[in-house]
Order: sequence, then structure tokens, then C-alpha cells
Amino acid sequence: MIAVDHDETAVMFKALGDPTRLRIFQFLRCCPAPVALDEEGQARPADGPTVGEVCCSVFGLDKANSTISFHLKELRNAGLIQMERRGKHMVLSARRDALARLAAFFDPGASCCSEDTQS
Repeated sequence: MIAVDHDETAVMFKALGDPTRLRIFQFLRCCPAPVALDEEGQARPADGPTVGEVCCSVFGLDKANSTISFHLKELRNAGLIQMERRGKHMVLSARRDALARLAAFFDPGASCCSEDTQS
């Protein structure tokens, strides 16, 4: 069983409290492969959907790359996604360990009434 760090979990929930970031995270969580964004902010194929596809899926066609960049930064800072440079592309994916920590928080089998919940 994964121990719940309440401070870390609160940071994740705060980031996910924004509907746009929640939609981005949901999209990345459901992607079978990472997506990529090059240095100029243009979407490029990676091993799956591109950041352009994320942008179109979440925002439609009316948002600038700076908007998605801001939200991706917030999700990364909260530990929910990882960004890895591969050549001139930035590859994005949901962090599986973050998903496990969020799942542990909601695990009905966890001891919710123990002294551990006070931290």
C-alpha cells in the first residue's frame, strides 16, 4: 500500500482544480504513448498523439501554444506529468506514480481513521 503524503496530494489536487488542467491530465492519462512539442511550439509526431492533438482536444482551435504551455508547466510542477526532451521535441506523459498516489488517496481499503491521516 502506498502511504499518502497529504501535502503532496494537496498540490496535485490544486493543479487538477483547474478544469483545463484536469482535461489535459485526463487526455494524457488516457494516451497510450507520449506526445511532443518542439522548441518553436509546433506539434510534431512522437510515439503517439501530438501536443497539437492535445491542444485541439482540450481547447479546440482557438487557444495559443502559450496557454497550453502554462497549464503543462503547472501540471509538471505538481508532479502529475513528466516532460522529457528528445532531440528538438518535448515529450509529455502522465506520471504513473502520481496516478498511483492519487488512487491510494481514494482507496476505500486504506485506513482512513488512523493517526496517519493527521499529517
